[in-house]
Amino acid sequence: MAFIRKKRREQQLQLYSKERFSLLLLNLEEYYFEQHTANHIRHKGSQNERKIRGSLKICSKSVIFEPDAVSQPIIKIPLRDCIKIGKHGENGANRHFAKVVSGGISLIFSQVYFIKEHNIVAPYKIERGTMEYVFELDVSGKVEGVVETLLQLHRASCLDKLGDQTAMITAILQSRLARTSFDKNRFQSVSEKLHMECKAEMVTPLVTNPGHVCITDTNLYFQPLNGYPKPMVQITLHDVRRIYKRRHGLMPLGLEVFCTEDDLCSDVYLKFYERQDRDDLYFYIATYLEHHVAERTAEGYTLQWQRGLLSNYQYLLHLNTLADRSCNDLSQYPVFPWVVGDYSSSELDLSNPGTFRDLSKPVGALNKERLERLLTRYQEMPEPKFMYGSHYSSPGYVLFYLVRIAPEYMLCLQNGRFDNADRMFNSIAETWKNCLDGATDFKELIPEFYGDDVSFLVNSLKLDLGKRQGGQMVDDVELPPWARSPEDFLQKSRDALESDYVSEHLHEWIDLVFGYKQKGRDAVGAHNVFHPLTYEGGVDLNSIEDPDEKVAMLTQILEFGQTPKQLFVTPHPRRITPKFKSLSQPSSYNASTADTPVSPGEESFEDLTEESRTLAWSNITRLQLHEQHKIHKEAVTGIAVSRSGSSVFTTSQDSTLKMFSKESKMLQRSISFSNMALSSCLLLPGDATVVSSSWDNNVYFYSIAFGRRQDTLMGHDDAVSKICWHDNRLYSASWDSTVKVWSRVPAEMPGSRRHRFDLLAELEHDVSVDTISLSAASTLLVSGTKEGTVTIWDLTAATILHQIPCHSGTVCDTAFSPDSRHVLSAGADGCLNVVDVQTGMLISSMTSEEPQRCFLWDGNSVLSGSQSGELLVWDLLGGKIRERIQGHTGAVTCMWMNDQCSSVITGGEDRQIMFWKLQY
Repeated sequence: MAFIRKKRREQQLQLYSKERFSLLLLNLEEYYFEQHTANHIRHKGSQNERKIRGSLKICSKSVIFEPDAVSQPIIKIPLRDCIKIGKHGENGANRHFAKVVSGGISLIFSQVYFIKEHNIVAPYKIERGTMEYVFELDVSGKVEGVVETLLQLHRASCLDKLGDQTAMITAILQSRLARTSFDKNRFQSVSEKLHMECKAEMVTPLVTNPGHVCITDTNLYFQPLNGYPKPMVQITLHDVRRIYKRRHGLMPLGLEVFCTEDDLCSDVYLKFYERQDRDDLYFYIATYLEHHVAERTAEGYTLQWQRGLLSNYQYLLHLNTLADRSCNDLSQYPVFPWVVGDYSSSELDLSNPGTFRDLSKPVGALNKERLERLLTRYQEMPEPKFMYGSHYSSPGYVLFYLVRIAPEYMLCLQNGRFDNADRMFNSIAETWKNCLDGATDFKELIPEFYGDDVSFLVNSLKLDLGKRQGGQMVDDVELPPWARSPEDFLQKSRDALESDYVSEHLHEWIDLVFGYKQKGRDAVGAHNVFHPLTYEGGVDLNSIEDPDEKVAMLTQILEFGQTPKQLFVTPHPRRITPKFKSLSQPSSYNASTADTPVSPGEESFEDLTEESRTLAWSNITRLQLHEQHKIHKEAVTGIAVSRSGSSVFTTSQDSTLKMFSKESKMLQRSISFSNMALSSCLLLPGDATVVSSSWDNNVYFYSIAFGRRQDTLMGHDDAVSKICWHDNRLYSASWDSTVKVWSRVPAEMPGSRRHRFDLLAELEHDVSVDTISLSAASTLLVSGTKEGTVTIWDLTAATILHQIPCHSGTVCDTAFSPDSRHVLSAGADGCLNVVDVQTGMLISSMTSEEPQRCFLWDGNSVLSGSQSGELLVWDLLGGKIRERIQGHTGAVTCMWMNDQCSSVITGGEDRQIMFWKLQY
């Protein structure tokens, strides 16, 4: 997975540099400055004197000598353990030898580490006692400068306060960076134009490498100060697919660049010294990407996941990336959930809910007895309170899982030692049991558990990881009985992650880790409270003046782990699974896919299949204009079509209702109810009556058979903007800030042709209501207002389920998806927004350069009518406009589609109605 691929990349760089040395040999927060070809002179002045050829590395806290011969160990001498540093032979010491070793550097110290002897990764060997090592540089003229540098770094290492040490080393680093600049001879082309150059550090797990960043019109470059592991890192801007601003060391200074769509492993992670430099570079690359790559948000990925375009695994990868999790930062490594709770059975039954972990609870709350003890301590604790003394993700936990593939990282983190053999990652079942029962163990998993690379489970490097108390050596990870092999374990883990149970409950875990239960009262209620310092914004490092306190605080937080950036502040929607695909929450508005919305006048065939609709929508870009007719004197506002498709009824701002024959292509009737504009129309079941809403505050019922007005509903105090009909109920929206629900009942007097309208409900809004739409089962209604608010109503109780400020201007149109799981709204602000009905979360937003006045959609794709008269085909899941179709000469104001989704009629401000057909 991510870390393993990262490790392999570094191994490739190692091959490039032909070195055993790596930055992991340095201490945490240490820099590698320079190297010199040199000889280590052993047993100087004696008959056994010999020279060991190699390179001397000058680092901010140590001196490292790497012999060319792999049989010889790498030598690491901490500068804080040095007693004396100087030219060999100074002050009268060994003067006779100094003449021979003119380029000699003498180090007298009390402690030395021996590393990777015979190139074997193993715990460091330590030798203590006063010793002197002499190193002879090939270029003797550099000795004085190297000694001066070492003395300066030695002074920094010996300062009493850690903060002072850090400040002095930082000053030395900045001085070195200031004396160098980016080598423009490294440009890929002489025609490249430089846009920006600044100082930064390249971030890899546990270490950073300082250097210079340069961006041109075609490339991004990073040139390491030390030339390691290669002289230049170059990324072509055309290859960049994603960029993210990052927190690094709790500061907003990071930038991560990806040349892939779905990989957690980035191509470069940079940490800048100035936030402005980071932001300027981000802006330049983002501006470049605007013309090449669609921007992705958490909400956009949510819609793709809900609709099945993304797997659970892919969705979690994207959420981790958006929440500042990176495989380059072990304190913010991607976090995945334990999903299986059975590691003892011989078979893994994914159809049994008892097989799985409760995803609605954090790991620390899975054991009731342990939780009670933790809550008792929590209640007695002074502010700031926390329930768990350790985090679910930290550098130590990540390397606990990955020690077999990344042993050098573990040695770096733990000062050259592996953990105690009995505390190693020995068994899946043991690890799970400890997470359930341990007093301080609440860790989750990492992506590798759901990947396809088994190397982190197998001791393929034949590492000596120690002997357990029972006498057995630590080797491969012990698998549960239901796994026949490491490959089988990963495959079954992936199957579990993608199972129906996890798909139905994964949103609960997302609420805990990335969502609204991460912080505040909801976190307390969910028993999900960690130490305050682990949360974004938990501490302001800039406000800490004491450098010692600042360094200590940063070290504590980075080692302890960090909570992901919060992505959602409302309950996360559940996934649409086959079992729940036809259901909505709460139970009062269950809506099955069989209850496909049938707009008044649409054709309906019982044998119509979902496949035919899917086929039609997949070809919606092939919509072609068949014919057009100008039948009104002002803008068309509504369209209704008879079941046979032969008669088309339209309303207009010219105050008329017109009946147009599709067969004869002739206008058959023109009816006027008042001198005010009509705003919408619909046909009642049976095609005998057409209903029109008017700006004169009334709703008119017109009998087609008798050719006269049948009923008038005077139900509002301002213009009626939109009407809907279902099951003998009329729903009317008005500029008087209400939506009213009416029941139409026959008049009590026999022979009377008129009906009585009983008001069943009045849904009050703060401002004018411009549009409404019903769900498939007509138990939900969505309204859109003049001020941009979308409100979802439960009609069974006449109560608001969700109220979402979606748009910055008028809501032009709204509609439920066929399965009633989502609501789409189009606004005068040019946005198309998708809201999850269950949670009220805005899960997708796309923007066009002009208002979209009306639309049709199938839950995945949208056909919209724009202000300019174009028809736009949108791919909501792909986050892009697929096609632009020339249509009206003015705004498209209304649309109708038949039940087969093969014919479309549009009306516009150009007074025309246009007939469109799909051309397969």
